[in-house]
Amino acid sequence: MHSDKVHRMGLFTAIWRLAQQRWGEDQARHALPKDALARLTVRIAASEQQHTGQIRVVAEPGLPWSYLYRHATPRERALMLFSKHRVWDTEHNNGVLIYLLIPEHAIEIVADGALSSRISSDQWNAVMSDMSACFRQMQYEDGLSAAIDAVSSQLIRHFPRSDGLSGYLNELPDTPVVG
Repeated sequence: MHSDKVHRMGLFTAIWRLAQQRWGEDQARHALPKDALARLTVRIAASEQQHTGQIRVVAEPGLPWSYLYRHATPRERALMLFSKHRVWDTEHNNGVLIYLLIPEHAIEIVADGALSSRISSDQWNAVMSDMSACFRQMQYEDGLSAAIDAVSSQLIRHFPRSDGLSGYLNELPDTPVVG
């Protein structure tokens, strides 16, 4: 009897999150319109000319049903997207994924090994806190711009481009993924 009640509550929670996130699809279109995505793309491209890292931004209007059903966290989704978008597969192992789950205002930053070993969780938490403050005011582009700048400053500090642009290889697309 108890497990049946737990199952129903889990199902209710999953359905509630699904409804909330489907509402987020409309919110996502307003949060990051095409002109904002274009400006973020330019910002990422300019950043990557100053260091050997790669920055990937993914914003989702909701989690897939399979994640909701099994009560997966936004962190689990970010780790999967880090793999799916091959952020881990960069020449210098210093790729960074900035993930936003719009309806939950959930933010995750996943850094590859070469960078994550040099940045404390407190530093990443500060970046996410600043993003969150912008998102609470519905300033998604500003929050993502600040995060890109913060990640860039760490990449420039730890992995500066010493050869100018000779040998520059843009390993990952710069355009943020929304959807």
